[in-house]
Amino acid sequence: MSTTIADVEGQTKARRVRRAAISGFFGSALEYYDFIIYGTAAALVFGKVFFSDMAGGAGALVSVATFGVAYVARPFGAIFWGHIGDRLGRRTALMLSIGFMGCATFFIGILPSYGTVGLAAPILLVLLRLLQGISAGGEVPGSSSLTVEHAPDGKRAFYTAFSMSGMQLGMSLGTLVFLPIAALPQEQLVSWGWRIPFLISGVLTVIAYLLRRNLEEPEVFKEVREGGKTDALPIVTLLRYHWKATLRVLICSCINVVGTIFNVFTLAYVTQNQGVSSVTMLVAVSVGNIGAAVMAPVVGIWADRFGRRPVYIIGAVGASSTLFVLFNAIDSGNVMLLLVAAVLGISVFYSMAIGVGAAYYAEQFPSKVRYTGMAVGLMLGLVAAGFAPTIAQALGAGPSSWQPAVWMCVAVGILGAIAALAGPETGRKTTRELG
Repeated sequence: MSTTIADVEGQTKARRVRRAAISGFFGSALEYYDFIIYGTAAALVFGKVFFSDMAGGAGALVSVATFGVAYVARPFGAIFWGHIGDRLGRRTALMLSIGFMGCATFFIGILPSYGTVGLAAPILLVLLRLLQGISAGGEVPGSSSLTVEHAPDGKRAFYTAFSMSGMQLGMSLGTLVFLPIAALPQEQLVSWGWRIPFLISGVLTVIAYLLRRNLEEPEVFKEVREGGKTDALPIVTLLRYHWKATLRVLICSCINVVGTIFNVFTLAYVTQNQGVSSVTMLVAVSVGNIGAAVMAPVVGIWADRFGRRPVYIIGAVGASSTLFVLFNAIDSGNVMLLLVAAVLGISVFYSMAIGVGAAYYAEQFPSKVRYTGMAVGLMLGLVAAGFAPTIAQALGAGPSSWQPAVWMCVAVGILGAIAALAGPETGRKTTRELG
């Protein structure tokens, strides 16, 4: 049976979209591995390592606050990487951003403590955290844009969901790596144990970089670039003609507040309350994130079949509401209920909201500003997520100190649902019709 030109072209396109999806999976996994190990270390040990001169609980509060510093840098990274991605190409931006992220994380792992070099230690920590944030501003938007443009119509959400699957896997790996380390004696944990996950990042960066060497630019973007239709300043075009779509992505992406409350604030909360141990909470976080990683492609199939908006709305409202059950389980010490809440709230509902986001956010924009549009909208929304643990920590007091955090999550879930309802359903459009 002879192979036709159409068959060869079909196989080539299928190979490109698989390669893009795999690259997005591993790139997102590395980014969020780096981010979650920082959040975990900030909640458990950084107060003692880099802010040991602060009295009382001030060191712990400032330590958690440095987690949010990267989110301030993300919008600037979004503009920078978006400009490169929409002008020079998605592949170039993705190769550079992942390299910077891996280097920043590795250098945090070899950073001396406050007791060794004094004030230089926290200053360098914040600078490296800023570099992490700038680098992260280009990863998910770039991989999502690349995959959406390579994927066949009717399967865009499925293929782009692998970026979100990688994101959740990265969180799971970061948490799992900390499980044996958190069980170390306090002196060993503070002196050298916490550094191991950061050093591992160097190996993961090399693997992710090698996977990206063979990426190809999508045809729809090549046509824009070769036709001279790229904009000199994509950010200007975005804010002038696509500000509504950018605002929609910003509001919808605030649902990531649920993720940082679950992954970071819960760890800080259990260290100050005796309901469950930090190791038990790490297990619950890992279970929730592993489940979300598995569910993301399933969510993509649902979004391709039923549409982006209904999947997002059910997920956003469900994920935020389930946190009431999760924190009550922590206070009561009910480990089984804690695990059920983690699976239902994070593995199912939260994965619905973020799993559809990779395609839904990118589909709001035309190709010539897609990278910039998704990056700016998503990263501005993630600023709220980055500082959510700090806000929750500052507001909380007493046995019900988790309630402000949960009501904050409910608010962003409802706002996200309203923003999705106000926007178009992009699932039925062809790639060339998007934006």
